[in-house]
Amino acid sequence: MDSEKPDVLIVGAGFAGMYAVHRFRELGLSIKVLEAGSDVGGTWFWNRYPGARCDVPSLEYSFGFSAELEQEWHWPEVFSAQPEILNYANHIADKFDLRRDIQFNTRVSRVEYLDEENLWSLTSEAGEVFKAKFCIMATGCLSVPNKPDIPGDEDFAGLKLHTGLWPKESIDLAGKRVGIIGTGSSAVQAIPELAKAAGHLTVFQRTPVYTVPANRKAMRDAVESEFKENYRLIRERQWNNRGGVSNFRPNRSVPSKSKRGMGGGRRGDAGLIKSISPEQRQAMIDQRGLEVILNFTDVYTDPGANEIANDLFRSTVREMIDDAEVAEKLLPQDYGLGCKRQVLDRDYYSTFNRDNVTLVDLKQTPIERITPNGLTTEDTEYDLDVLIYATGFDAMTGALLKLNITGRDGRQLTDKWEFGPVAYLGLQMEGFPNLFTVTGPGSPSVLCNMLVAIEQHVNWIGDCIKYLDGKGLNSIEPLPESEQRWVQQVNKVADGTMFTAPSCNSWYLGANIEGKPRIFMPYVGGFPQYRVHCEAETDEGYPGFSVV
Repeated sequence: MDSEKPDVLIVGAGFAGMYAVHRFRELGLSIKVLEAGSDVGGTWFWNRYPGARCDVPSLEYSFGFSAELEQEWHWPEVFSAQPEILNYANHIADKFDLRRDIQFNTRVSRVEYLDEENLWSLTSEAGEVFKAKFCIMATGCLSVPNKPDIPGDEDFAGLKLHTGLWPKESIDLAGKRVGIIGTGSSAVQAIPELAKAAGHLTVFQRTPVYTVPANRKAMRDAVESEFKENYRLIRERQWNNRGGVSNFRPNRSVPSKSKRGMGGGRRGDAGLIKSISPEQRQAMIDQRGLEVILNFTDVYTDPGANEIANDLFRSTVREMIDDAEVAEKLLPQDYGLGCKRQVLDRDYYSTFNRDNVTLVDLKQTPIERITPNGLTTEDTEYDLDVLIYATGFDAMTGALLKLNITGRDGRQLTDKWEFGPVAYLGLQMEGFPNLFTVTGPGSPSVLCNMLVAIEQHVNWIGDCIKYLDGKGLNSIEPLPESEQRWVQQVNKVADGTMFTAPSCNSWYLGANIEGKPRIFMPYVGGFPQYRVHCEAETDEGYPGFSVV
């Protein structure tokens, strides 16, 4: 059956979909949001695993569109955990009455452009049909869990879980034999908490990870107050920072355009690692902790400097682990710092000193199959009561490709992206008029403070729609040459960084998904430079687009 026809249909009620509702209402547009979950929150609704936490400071990982919201919300920790971030999402939904435009428990199964009507038609799994002139994919960059195909998975008699689809209800692990596959970001956060709760925890490691301690301090009232007094300055700095963070330091004088490295915490304040002696490097680690290694700018572009940092990391971790054999298994040897998104942890390495934790290196002894009673590697059978997949996501493109998107003249997005995603500015694709993506492939997205990126994307999309309406125009889509030029630009700015080093196989490249084309997906040129490109299109009347 056909439902109502709003001006805009939005898929997803995470932070992107929520802000889009608020912003488009301000522009006088009618909206309908379709959300698969039972409430708002997106990533923070689904990822409820023990230890789930944001890797951007809470006072920075927040919306700037409402001064009242900024002042009234209190963050309990410097880096907040999932429950508090979900509380924040719910508070926003309540404060701005967002739920009245959201239809929950509605999973979209098909997205089709109707050429003759110039409308997008969305079909839910329940058979409902929704139509609108404009369609916004606010489906998230990390929203489709990846579960590797391991023989025997369906035979396991115990409890199976995925960190990206963690149940709402509490899970009692007391006395249980728990196995977790994977040691990426989610696993690094979950493993210390699982070890405390389980009878025994077996960690099946596929690839060791570079991880540094996260700030675990409670929020101090004085710090929060100073942030709130300076939020206008902070927002300006976020928009002029390559990673979308202000690096505001209470009671300190900092330049208006501070630098932040790609994909992780504050960087650039320790100079060049090659320029100081081994003794000075070690003294900095002793004084400031392992995370100081991340602050050297040459680590991310100079292979020699990178290997110095890698060696420092390995030697420091060796000192943390009681068992030398376990320590060596935990050390990355075949790729360098900066290749993958930087991971932050709480007690990750010390967890492997516990008596109830076993580390299994799957490179030495690969998994053969999952059995009714547990998991078997080449040399050992492990009995398990609970099996947890911490195997990441089909990043950036997975959610879009699952939606069966069909554009003009019956063109499938899966065909257009057969050899990797092709889009302009991560906002639109040629052949799919009036279809927009929020933080899509080709945008800074996962290399940026996501809430800052979301605000910029949604504002740009909203302004574009109002421009079309104001001019009496029917549709907009990129020119083919704009797409190709932008894909070349995305690759160009990534060249010479650790992201594209020959040894680097990250989910930025799609390397974690079997059969997925290997193409670098996010834009690493920095958020300010990206905004320049977006704003040039707006200011010059969208010259990179075909406007009908």
